[in-house]
Amino acid sequence: MKKPCSARQGHDSYRWFLVAAERGDPYAQFNLGRIYKAGDGVARDEAQAFYWMNKAAVQGIAYAQNHLGAMYYYGRGVDADDGLAVHWFRSAATQGEASAQQNLGQMYRKGRGLVRSDEAAVHWFARAAEQGLVSAQTLLGEAYAEGRGVTRCYPMAMAWYRKAALQHDPYAQVRLGLMYKHGCGVTRNENQAVAWFRQAAMRDVPAAQRLIGVAYAEGRGVRCDPRRAVAWLLRAAERDDADAQYNLGVMLANGKGVEQDLELALVWYQRAAEAGHVLAQYNLGSMYARGRGVDRDERRALEWYRMAAEQGAANAQFNVGVMYANGHGVNKDEVLAAAWYRSAAEQGDAGAQNNLGAMYANGVGVERDDVQAVDWYGRAAEQGHPLAQFNLSSMYRSGRGVVRDPGRCLMWLTLSAQAGDVAAGSNRQRMQLVMTAQAIAEAQELARQWRAAHPAALAPAQHGRASD
Repeated sequence: MKKPCSARQGHDSYRWFLVAAERGDPYAQFNLGRIYKAGDGVARDEAQAFYWMNKAAVQGIAYAQNHLGAMYYYGRGVDADDGLAVHWFRSAATQGEASAQQNLGQMYRKGRGLVRSDEAAVHWFARAAEQGLVSAQTLLGEAYAEGRGVTRCYPMAMAWYRKAALQHDPYAQVRLGLMYKHGCGVTRNENQAVAWFRQAAMRDVPAAQRLIGVAYAEGRGVRCDPRRAVAWLLRAAERDDADAQYNLGVMLANGKGVEQDLELALVWYQRAAEAGHVLAQYNLGSMYARGRGVDRDERRALEWYRMAAEQGAANAQFNVGVMYANGHGVNKDEVLAAAWYRSAAEQGDAGAQNNLGAMYANGVGVERDDVQAVDWYGRAAEQGHPLAQFNLSSMYRSGRGVVRDPGRCLMWLTLSAQAGDVAAGSNRQRMQLVMTAQAIAEAQELARQWRAAHPAALAPAQHGRASD
């Protein structure tokens, strides 16, 4: 059985390499550089590591050139210099050094020290992958899966991911599992997906642990088991996987399959939110807004909603608009309310579209513009928003921003009433008292045609807001 090298043995190796390195032996210089870099038998000294690695690299030792490139890249033992990092990576790569080929590919992908080129990156990843470098095989699979620098080809992505996964690369195992999960380049197979996730999870890859947790929560590829879901999510969450922290917060907040714990849900939402997770930021804002698991605090709610809104979350933008419009947690500001409504409305949020329409109709926060009001009411109404349908009916009744049309008015009132708007129901009854039977029948036919053409809009929805 081999015994670990003693400190004395490490120092003896250092002395032997030092003598040979000072005589100009490039391999001794390379090994001496590695000794200083690792602190093996001598005090760790990156400046000395750089000195000896440079001497070996100048003499053409490819391994030394790759190490020297990495030292320039990270600024270890020398000032960081992307241009020199590229120079040394290329010198080693052209000699066939696989790690340098991958490193040069990464420089092309990131555009550091040279002009960014996904095509050149793929070229160097492929050369390294064909030599059996597992991490390069994963990167090449990723390029084929995403169509970066090469035509997207799921079968090729699968092939390279599988090569790396079978050599126990956990990141390839996760990506291969995702290909099976989503049916990309292969028949969808949740069981195979979980099998690959599990292999990576056993090597403590947080993303894999989270994916297994989600599988147990949803009963996909495994029997639904909320407690196992929480256990796996917790493992990933404790390793700062923000998606796992968010999912754990959702399970605890909703109490589905596990005991509801709003205070602990708040803790996990906060950790994910602080890491920039947009859905966690939104849900954390909701917890503060509603006083769930924490004292109600509109100011804190607005802070978290705004963070999510600034990342482009339409439901958060809608809520920020509502808070500015009503002065909740902030001084009332109708101009800012209209701006946030517009951000959400342009992303298709029906609640924001309706509210922006109302602001144009009433000249609040924006100049009054009936045509704009009709436009925004119409966009929301077409999505099945009952209040927008009611508001649009009013515009057709009065001829504001659109040609007066009692038939269209009744059509939208009918749709709004059928969606549950009480005011629309009573207004429809009053309107039918002054319309002919034929006009009523025509309006009802328009409503029927609209329902037939908009099945998705008839499903129950929480317009403008997301659930916890």
